[in-house]
Amino acid sequence: MGGWRKKRAKIAMENPKVKTVRSKPAGRPSKPAAKSAAKPALQKAKSVAKKPKLPSAKNVKAAGKTASPRGKRRPAIDPFMKAAIKAARKGLGEGGIPIGAALVRNGKLVATGHNKRVQDNDPVTHGETDCLRNAGRLGSYRGCTLYSTLMPCYFCAGAAVQFGIRKVVVGESRTFPGAPEFMRSHGIEVVDLDLPECYEMMEKFIRENPRLWNEDIGED
Repeated sequence: MGGWRKKRAKIAMENPKVKTVRSKPAGRPSKPAAKSAAKPALQKAKSVAKKPKLPSAKNVKAAGKTASPRGKRRPAIDPFMKAAIKAARKGLGEGGIPIGAALVRNGKLVATGHNKRVQDNDPVTHGETDCLRNAGRLGSYRGCTLYSTLMPCYFCAGAAVQFGIRKVVVGESRTFPGAPEFMRSHGIEVVDLDLPECYEMMEKFIRENPRLWNEDIGED
């Protein structure tokens, strides 16, 4: 050890500007370098170990409501149209065409009727005319409202005009357009409710009985 120190002192005296630096073993990084190299690996390990955030029960419930919206409810049917639908179903049960009608006066049900062209072998016994016949002589029909499950044809619309009925309420006009403009042109208020109960019943009947339906509406 003494010889090495003497040699080092001699070198320092000959070259005062040169400093001798003790070399460090190769392959061993300095502390700052080792710390900086280990930091990204530590962060990566933390990110892998970190658990995913679970949705709260409130969010899950809200998501369920958005994904499964409630279905639309069918509109409520007033009791007079219900009476007309009941009459139509009665006619269907008799083997006839499911068209029903109801006559209302001063908020009270006067009579109901249904199509009987098949049952009575009578081409003019439509649902509306059967209803008017069942109502009998009222003296005046001007304060009456006629309900029908289907838009009246020109024959039944003419009866409403002739008797001075001021309002006609219909269940639907999808399967048969009828004569609404004719009635309106004579001062009758026409209200089309477009009820599924009515047009589904008629669509099924027409699909299963096309010849009978064409006979009823005068088509070949």
